[in-house]
Amino acid sequence: MKKFLVSSLGLLLSFAAVAQQTPTTVSIIPQPTSVQTLPGSFKPSKQTLILYGDAEARKVADLLNTYLKNNHGINLTVHQSKAMAVKNQIMVIQDKNLPPEGYTLLVNDQMIQLRGNGAGLFYGLQTLQQLISGEGPNVAVPSVKISDEPRFAYRGLMLDAGRHFFPVSYIKQFIDVMAQYKFNRFQWHLTEDQGWRIEIQQYPRLQEISSTRKETVVGHAARSKTFDGKPHGGYYTQEQVREIVKYAADRYITIIPEIEMPGHSEAALAAYPNLGCTGGPYEVFTSWGVNNEVYCAGNDSVYTFLENVLTEVMDLFPSKYIHIGGDECPKERWKSCPKCQARIKALGLKDEHALQSYFIQRMEKFLNSKGRQIIGWDEILEGGLAPNATVMSWRGEAGGIAAAKQQHDVIMTPNTYLYLDYYQGNPSTEPLTIGGFLPLQSVYNYEPLPHSLTPAEQKYIKGVQANLWTEYIATPEAADYMLWPRALAVSEITWSGEDKKNYASFLERMPAQLARMDKAGIPFRIPEPAGLENNVTTDSRTTVTLKPLVEGATIYYTTDGSEPTLNSTRYTGPVALHLRREPVIIKCIVVTASGRKSSVYSASYLRRDYKAASNATPTNKGATFSAYFRAFKQAKQISGTADSSGVQSSFDIRPFLSKDAFSLAYEGYLKVDSDAIYEFNLKCDDGAVLYVDDELELDNDGEHAPLDKTAILPLRKGFHKVKLLYFNAGGGAELNLGVRTKGSAVNLRNSLFH
Repeated sequence: MKKFLVSSLGLLLSFAAVAQQTPTTVSIIPQPTSVQTLPGSFKPSKQTLILYGDAEARKVADLLNTYLKNNHGINLTVHQSKAMAVKNQIMVIQDKNLPPEGYTLLVNDQMIQLRGNGAGLFYGLQTLQQLISGEGPNVAVPSVKISDEPRFAYRGLMLDAGRHFFPVSYIKQFIDVMAQYKFNRFQWHLTEDQGWRIEIQQYPRLQEISSTRKETVVGHAARSKTFDGKPHGGYYTQEQVREIVKYAADRYITIIPEIEMPGHSEAALAAYPNLGCTGGPYEVFTSWGVNNEVYCAGNDSVYTFLENVLTEVMDLFPSKYIHIGGDECPKERWKSCPKCQARIKALGLKDEHALQSYFIQRMEKFLNSKGRQIIGWDEILEGGLAPNATVMSWRGEAGGIAAAKQQHDVIMTPNTYLYLDYYQGNPSTEPLTIGGFLPLQSVYNYEPLPHSLTPAEQKYIKGVQANLWTEYIATPEAADYMLWPRALAVSEITWSGEDKKNYASFLERMPAQLARMDKAGIPFRIPEPAGLENNVTTDSRTTVTLKPLVEGATIYYTTDGSEPTLNSTRYTGPVALHLRREPVIIKCIVVTASGRKSSVYSASYLRRDYKAASNATPTNKGATFSAYFRAFKQAKQISGTADSSGVQSSFDIRPFLSKDAFSLAYEGYLKVDSDAIYEFNLKCDDGAVLYVDDELELDNDGEHAPLDKTAILPLRKGFHKVKLLYFNAGGGAELNLGVRTKGSAVNLRNSLFH
């Protein structure tokens, strides 16, 4: 990592290009609008000139020269010139006729010509840097013709510094890598129950008290009452904030500060208890989750405090938008607070949700009076949306769809696709997270424009943002591990058109980018090798072909159940397996060129006979269910007299979500249209088990956060009996069963019978 901690714009993005580009292999992320490969390559010499046309182009020309000198060992001469590029020249041209942020790049064996509109010149430079390979006299750029522009104007990443504080050096590195992949918005989450991270000179107790918590919960907060006994704190001085804001602006990134209100505010209340409904005492929160202690919406001093805070914030951040949170605000304190109830009565408000809307709209009016606008999480829709607000849709896409239909601008950031603090692999081999499961492919496959919106309504979707919440991410190394390579997929979602997205192509282009990160010392998560997948076959032999997804990396593997090390068999070609009735397990590690080792990844390979179809011939669509309005300790234990029963067209728990705890037993038959191998994926929170033809095939039992498990079954054509048992012990509830064959999903609504 230290190699990447740059201190000036001249050292921007000091990735060393390690990929050997060829005319037919161009590794660029995000994928440009148009790429045409041409014969040959441009090879600069000591006599090569970098020419620029104006002051804006001069900045990019200087950046390119510094990059070539620092990373490829060549130092060229930079000159101003209005002439077009000719032999042995690199021309950097400001072109206002191109689309906003757009650029064109032409490389042939004679010259390079880069044209761009505003930030487009800078983004064209990022593309050019990804194409450069070699050192000194061997530097080369493959011949290409590229025309490019972004799909969305807002392309964001969010870093939560409230739960854990990150040093200025890391914030700059975070910005540098964002710029490399054409992100242009950095949401900086600066205040939380667990810490206040920005200096406010009018309120010094925010620095003295609110910035530090006395200790932090150990393990998952939902299952732990143990604390580490170690204070954790830190805040950014206003001088540091100004420095970082300029640093980002030099890289065409706008920082949007987030100051949470009315919830997620106990750290501030610890310093100024008069701002809460009860008057305290309060302390900076030491655990994770939603806290009942919130700003008092009936207390005028709260609005004075927040207006004064925001006045200082606006002086530091020139961003058009100020993010005011608005999410996860419990109403318990407001319901019993005389001041809040008096405010509701005086204003004729319907309830506490309308009181939150009043709170948000009051703060919006203040910010509007200063020439700014608000962004808030989708809870700001509750009780009525503030007139000019932009909505960040995080609880799925519903909030964004509702806001767009009301003609409000929307940033799509659904947790189901863009919360990068979720697990990205098998939890048994991954660092502890808040829960969830969001592998690289799921991120990449996200499409931000909901088909339920009309083309006119889709225009209100202004962009996309991925979020990194840091309850369980305490260090810069841990943050990078969770960010990359998933944020590479996000860059392509935000920049590249839907017709340009192709996951197989992305996987071909990604290894070169990860190798560059590896050389720069960024501790990204090393992905599982391509080809390492659980497989069931009816054959007695199979061949496994693996490919590391980091260029220059090496795979070491075992097939005897032992843990792989650097002394294990080195992968050099396809592995032939003789399959038995017991699974053969391949375990492997991936080792990058820098020597970093991945976690141990594994996959099982099993020979299995086809399951015969049932003799039953059910004719009624759907599956029967028995509902129990209580939770069992295990899904396997669900039995007895049910509280409710009926038939559903699919496995749908939504009718039961009003219950604090409930259990369900589904039974039916799955109609299989052909002899084939089927993949069953069961995701649940809490536990569930699946029986197929009276055999337990998927065991995802027990009380736990959302967790995926998969089974692969050879099934004969016909009807197969299925039984799905599920329980929810309270809190989050989720049940999803997916069935696929040969890459196509089975429509359970059409395939379930009873």
